Amino acid sequence: MALTDRMIQTGPNLGMPHTKAMGDGLFELRVKAEEGIARISYCAVVKREIVILHAFVKKTQATPKNELKIAVKRLNEVIKND
Repeated sequence: MALTDRMIQTGPNLGMPHTKAMGDGLFELRVKAEEGIARISYCAVVKREIVILHAFVKKTQATPKNELKIAVKRLNEVIKND
């Protein structure tokens, strides 16, 4: 079953190793590809819609603070406009 189908059935947090709750409604989708390891920040909003906030190719073990800052800023914009 595809990750998107599972999210539709169970909600935005699939749990490790696929997703990680980052707190305050922010989630991280963990994706591996030939180009490297990507992280996609997203949130779930009203009517079970999933909003992609930010994506980047990960180069370090921890999520860089500036990448997290971008995702949180965009999450706040989504919340403000909802």
